[in-house]
Formats: sequence, structure tokens, C-alpha cells
Amino acid sequence: MSTYDLILVGFGLILLGMFLVFLSIVVEASRREDGKASGEAGGVVIIGPVPIVFGTSQRVTKIVLILAIVLTALALALFLLTSYTP
Repeated sequence: MSTYDLILVGFGLILLGMFLVFLSIVVEASRREDGKASGEAGGVVIIGPVPIVFGTSQRVTKIVLILAIVLTALALALFLLTSYTP
């Protein structure tokens, strides 16, 4: 993989993330017909290889934890792929 390919993958992932955020806002707005707003939130902060997960409910925290594990594994795989020299 060349550096150019990795840059394209990075931009593609950023655009995909922005699209998913926009799509989730549209879906949630169409679901709320009575104008009453309530929601759950969660997040992850990845410092090195250690994910720190937080959320407003156990369900959201579990989802974010799974996402953090997948993202950490993906980052490790990309790191190993880029440092591999045949």
C-alpha cells in the first residue's frame, strides 16, 4: 500500500463518518413527530492503545465499548500493515 492509498482510505473514513452522523440525525428527527426530545449519548477517548468509554446508559456504553474494541483492532492492523516490509 502506498502513502497515497492510505491518505485516500483516511479521507474515505472521515467522509463515511460524517455521512453516518448526518444520516442518524435525519433518521432521529423523522422518528420524533411529537417534538419531544430525549436521547442517549456515549463516547470513547482512545489514548494510545487504551480506550476510555463513557455513556448515559448501559446499552449505549456496551455499543460504544464494542466500537472502541473494533477501532483499536483496526488501528493496530493498519499500523502493522504499514510497518510490514517484505
